[in-house]
Amino acid sequence: MNNFQIIFPILVIIVLILKLYLNHRQAKSIKSNFNQVPKYFQSHIDLNTHQKAGKYTLAKLSLNNLDIIVGSILMLVFTVGGLIQFIDNAISTNILTSPLSHGVILILAISLINMLCDIPFNLYSTFGIEQRFGFNRTTVKLYLLDNLKAIILFAVIGVPLLYLILWLMNIMGSFWWLWVWCTLSAFNLLVMLIYPTFIAPLFNKFTALDNDELRTRINNLLHKCGFKSNGIYVMDGSKRSSHGNAYFTGIGKSKRIVFFDTLIKQLSFDEIEAILAHELGHFKKKHIVKQICMSFFITLLVLFILSLLIKQAVFYNALGVTNITNYNALMLFFIVLNIFMFPFAPLSSYLSRKNEFEADDFAKENSNKDALISGLVKLYRENASTLTPDELYAKFYYSHPPATARINNLEKHL
Repeated sequence: MNNFQIIFPILVIIVLILKLYLNHRQAKSIKSNFNQVPKYFQSHIDLNTHQKAGKYTLAKLSLNNLDIIVGSILMLVFTVGGLIQFIDNAISTNILTSPLSHGVILILAISLINMLCDIPFNLYSTFGIEQRFGFNRTTVKLYLLDNLKAIILFAVIGVPLLYLILWLMNIMGSFWWLWVWCTLSAFNLLVMLIYPTFIAPLFNKFTALDNDELRTRINNLLHKCGFKSNGIYVMDGSKRSSHGNAYFTGIGKSKRIVFFDTLIKQLSFDEIEAILAHELGHFKKKHIVKQICMSFFITLLVLFILSLLIKQAVFYNALGVTNITNYNALMLFFIVLNIFMFPFAPLSSYLSRKNEFEADDFAKENSNKDALISGLVKLYRENASTLTPDELYAKFYYSHPPATARINNLEKHL
């Protein structure tokens, strides 16, 4: 047994305890503020609605606690517990195939086990928690169809990509990581390009915004901000959930603006325009481009680190695997990557929150500030977002500023 065989389980347990501790802090903060609506929101959100948001968040935290525990146990079973090695040996013994197909089958088998373990949590989240709090509109039939489509999509796109990655790792020598990075970067750009037109419509119906007044107001805002899109669409998000949202999708000429139909019903035209101005702020501040570049850089760095470990026997042995192969290295590395990336979560969340503040500032300059505030408050209320998060929890997990901090920033004079 080498030192890493001891260190890795300890790290898994440390991260597990830290995640549970953060969830505990979040739950404690919600409970301690359960009977008091924050001062600013008292005229907009009543106590019953505030308490519903608290109960909703607590229910999700309880489920997440169990998910974290099961995920940590599964990670240890896969690695130091020897499950990957067992499946690897079973494929070698019972399936006559090429090394390339062997690797694909092994990765698919591990992915299948992960997916099966996730199903109970997804089912309870959708038909338990979301149903109990009045948000779920997904039927069992729709749930099954969604998952079937996702599996087919992975089989058509994901499996060939996996074959290509393993093939490049086998034939491109010591610089395989650079070739794989180029391939993944090109693939991700292609997906961003085709997603609005070919992938998203497999799961939702998109119709052109048909309200003339709202469309005119949005087009004027787009022209003012110098943004060109391939259309303004409304998505039938209400067939799955009553939560509302809006987003940009696509790149280049395929860019689309998408509103959930639930959001259209929840907000006034002034509020919708202000929310869109916030999203345009991300475009004008080049947040999306920066995020794509950062994602590509991190992928390159991760693949380079993997290239340094791929021939090191200690890396495999410490994680319960004896066969030194490219596919085992790839799988092991991405299984344990989350453990080593977790300490960087506060930095990632901080940068994301910084972008949100900048987008809000842009919206203040180019739309009605009061409409943006009232629209956000409505979304907090309708989506049952907690108004009293724990500060440390928010630093790790919140990609958007907490409600009070965000409103305070919007209230500041330019």
